Amino acid sequence: MSLDLVETGSFAKGDVSETTDPIRVLSWNIARGSRLEEIIEFLRSANAHVICLQETDHNVRRTGRRNIAAEIASALRMNYAFGVEFEELTQGSGESPAYHGQATLSPFCLDGCRILRFQNQSRFWIPRWWIPKLPVLQRRVGGRMALVTSIRLGPKPFAVYNLHLESRSERVRRAQLAELLEDTRRYEPGNPIIMGGDFNFDLNRSPTATVLDDMEFHNPLGHAVQRTTPSNHLGREGPIDWVLIKGPLRTLAARVECSVSASDHYPLSLTLGALAECSGIRSDAGAMDHTHR
Repeated sequence: MSLDLVETGSFAKGDVSETTDPIRVLSWNIARGSRLEEIIEFLRSANAHVICLQETDHNVRRTGRRNIAAEIASALRMNYAFGVEFEELTQGSGESPAYHGQATLSPFCLDGCRILRFQNQSRFWIPRWWIPKLPVLQRRVGGRMALVTSIRLGPKPFAVYNLHLESRSERVRRAQLAELLEDTRRYEPGNPIIMGGDFNFDLNRSPTATVLDDMEFHNPLGHAVQRTTPSNHLGREGPIDWVLIKGPLRTLAARVECSVSASDHYPLSLTLGALAECSGIRSDAGAMDHTHR
């Protein structure tokens, strides 16, 4: 499997293409998918139309060499796209390589799948001759990226960015966020955009919040005060997982699902109003439900 190709598969029941109302979106770092049965159980109950999963294993020794994205899609009767973030050098072999990346799932058709590999990358993961080849040291090839797909949920297709930013350097992850935002300029004004994933830092912090406002991205969970991980993640306080939206979308509910314990991150869920009801971008906090369960 090439690092630049996207694996796709279809388990959906027929050709689902009609508009849905409301639209349910979920983003979750599933910690490689090691607790797969619990993950599937929650995702089935969430009944989401767009699912963005980060840290998804594919033929990796630590998760039984399973294709985690395909197994979830099969269980949920959905289409899926999987993009490689890294080849895990200590978790596979030359004849049977192990991959790790992002997966986007939906009962709707996934089109235009591509990988946005960031130009700015940490050098922490690079294999070097003096570093022992131990799984705990996570030697990898590849790099942080966003899996970009197009999903038709209304009059215009949604552009969905499923991302995982660098964990080892704030300078690098800020540069990667800038690359993401620049890539979204290719879409026409009014094109709905969903950007979900593990950002690895608090987007409420300045100047990031100002940049997002300038780019007309709305952060429905921007006022969330609790962490999106059960405990400090790599020494960082506060929320690090987010879902951003742009375009003619209205947030009906936004939650951190902090009762779910199948990963070292909590799932994030959004409910968006029908496109037909929205005449433009709304970013008023009054449209949000920050109830946490």
